[in-house]
Amino acid sequence: MTTTTVPGRTTEEIDLQRRPGRWIGHWAPEDAGFWGAVGRRIARRNLIWSIFAEHIGFSVWLLWSIVVVRLDDVGWQLTTSQALWLTAVPSGVGALLRLPYTFAVPVFGGRNWTVVSALLLIVPCAGLAWAVQHPEIGFVPLLLIAATAGLGGGNFASSMANISFFYPEREKGWALGLNAAGGNIGVAVVQFLVPQVIVLGAGLALARAGLMYIPLAVIAAVCAYLFMDNLAEAKADVGPVWSSLRHRDTWVMSFLYIGTFGSFIGYSAAFPTLLNGVFGRPDIALSWAFLGAAVGSVCRPFGGRLSDAIGGARVTVASFVLMAGGAYLALWSVQERRLGVFFLAFMLLFVATGIGNGSTYRMISRIFQVKGEDLGGSPEIMLLMRRQAAGALGVISSVGAFGGFLVPICYAWAKSTYGDIQPALRFYVGFFLVMIVVTWAAYLRPGARMARARV
Repeated sequence: MTTTTVPGRTTEEIDLQRRPGRWIGHWAPEDAGFWGAVGRRIARRNLIWSIFAEHIGFSVWLLWSIVVVRLDDVGWQLTTSQALWLTAVPSGVGALLRLPYTFAVPVFGGRNWTVVSALLLIVPCAGLAWAVQHPEIGFVPLLLIAATAGLGGGNFASSMANISFFYPEREKGWALGLNAAGGNIGVAVVQFLVPQVIVLGAGLALARAGLMYIPLAVIAAVCAYLFMDNLAEAKADVGPVWSSLRHRDTWVMSFLYIGTFGSFIGYSAAFPTLLNGVFGRPDIALSWAFLGAAVGSVCRPFGGRLSDAIGGARVTVASFVLMAGGAYLALWSVQERRLGVFFLAFMLLFVATGIGNGSTYRMISRIFQVKGEDLGGSPEIMLLMRRQAAGALGVISSVGAFGGFLVPICYAWAKSTYGDIQPALRFYVGFFLVMIVVTWAAYLRPGARMARARV
């Protein structure tokens, strides 16, 4: 049993109610004394190792986004549309897996599932290492093997749901932003490192793209096993997850998250292929495409921090305005064949999606807090709402991640049907304008309950 004396309390002690398997039975982050004495330290430790495991998961998820640029150099002959499909399918599978991964936290415990999910990453890594060396297997088997990279995409939902329990409401925007950013930046890391690693020594060894992440996945699993904790508060009936589906806001936020995170992961997956397929610049795709995901990832926690201060809905609307402007600028650059402007337009898109990722996730926890307050705000009701919020985080991340599938597919459709990507970019401009209207109507409209609560 672990006890710690709380500063300012002379007779009270905090009993974490430790149980075998690194279970913590008592967790009260909203209690300032508890948080200052033991909560912050434990939460920070779990956040650090959660970020590491999620980072590896994101890297594996987006492995194919950079590998496809070099497939023709090892015997594969793919069209631009086929290359975009190879980047889209892992995103779609990852989106599907996010819902069961969310349920895994209350069923198995956050720490336990982090161990399992990290070890599962060995499958897509080994599959990629084998497949790229056998072009004779054909496109469909290659696509199926690429689909297993979606296992890395599922990690995000379970990680965010788990970390949401560790932090008090006043710090969730920043904590969830850091957790997500640490994972998101795995996209930039894989797009930067893989081009370097596969050409070490003589020739091109594309299999190394998968092999390099196998030991890292094992390390992530071992660190989670040794240093993370399970919270009894999070290990609950999966009923709250189902209950979160009955809230209209869960589906509104899912739609908005398609526009923020779906755009981020979709653009990250497609950007190297677009630089290569539209402008014929594989050198830029391999050397500089990583900057987009890096910029978006770094901006995410600041979107959460800004939302803590002025409200997530306001920040979200601003991010969609920037996205619409970025998409329009990208459209103009394709029409005028201006590669430099195209690159800068995508940097603006990545900045906006990163900020929007942080703000939308901050909105979710705040929305369910307001719902709990409207129902009386008792400790039991607020606990139930925290559990529903955790479930909603997973559902929303799953639906939103389908944007990562739709974005490359939309580009592939435009390229194969019209010969260029301009129709896709026109669609995105209109799509982001719709997002602005929906966000305002649901959460900023004068007189609305969520507007008064500054969600």
